[in-house]
Amino acid sequence: MILLSFDIEEFDMPFEYGKTISFDEQLRVSTEGTLKILDVLRKYDVKATFYCTANYANNKPEIIRQIVSEGHEIASHGYYHSDFKPEHLKQSKDALEQISGQTVQGYRMARMMPVDEKEIKKAGYVYNSSINPTYLPGRYNNLGKPRKWFFQDGVLQMPSSVSPVVRFPLFWLSFHNLPLRTLKWLSKITIKKDGYVNLYFHPWEFMNIDQPEKYGFPGYVTKNTGDAFVARIDEFIRWGWKAGYAFSRTDRFVEEIIAPK
Repeated sequence: MILLSFDIEEFDMPFEYGKTISFDEQLRVSTEGTLKILDVLRKYDVKATFYCTANYANNKPEIIRQIVSEGHEIASHGYYHSDFKPEHLKQSKDALEQISGQTVQGYRMARMMPVDEKEIKKAGYVYNSSINPTYLPGRYNNLGKPRKWFFQDGVLQMPSSVSPVVRFPLFWLSFHNLPLRTLKWLSKITIKKDGYVNLYFHPWEFMNIDQPEKYGFPGYVTKNTGDAFVARIDEFIRWGWKAGYAFSRTDRFVEEIIAPK
């Protein structure tokens, strides 16, 4: 099983590198990237999960409705991408449900930062996908967390996938910097061990962000972005289909876990 997910947010990542772009530009990059993602998913009739900030959804409700109309899941990525208060958990869920017409079951904290599971439960979420169970210097150390799904404080945890044994992260940066044959092999052995892979990406990866003066990103972020990343994800999905792997929205995968036996 392959679970594809995409974090749809106001494109504020340049702020981390000392650059400033307008809010209109943030929305434009995320929207155009999202439309490219939808094109690839539609090509293979693959359904995925889109973790959206309420801030983005409030400004681009037509994109949220298009995502829903094409059969994908809407989950919460918080209210704002660079601001968090516990009350945002319920507020973002309510806003996304009103715009999408879906029941929002899942949450992913911006930048995979820690979040209180009791607050997640109180806000009404069924699952949380905010853990990258590996070690990344300066970002997080989750080597003590389980590699695959588990329950905590009444909430199903859906960690981002890492490889068995060495816990190599199968996240967006890996898909830019490793050969595709290596990523396919790592995904294969992870699926064999865990039964699934949980992968996440962002719309701006599908855009031309190799513009140092404008965005300030280092080469390991911009490598294989834009059309090159569209081609990479297209090839990865095609490989998954040929290998006989099913693709699923996260909520439907979660339903199989928590359904009465």
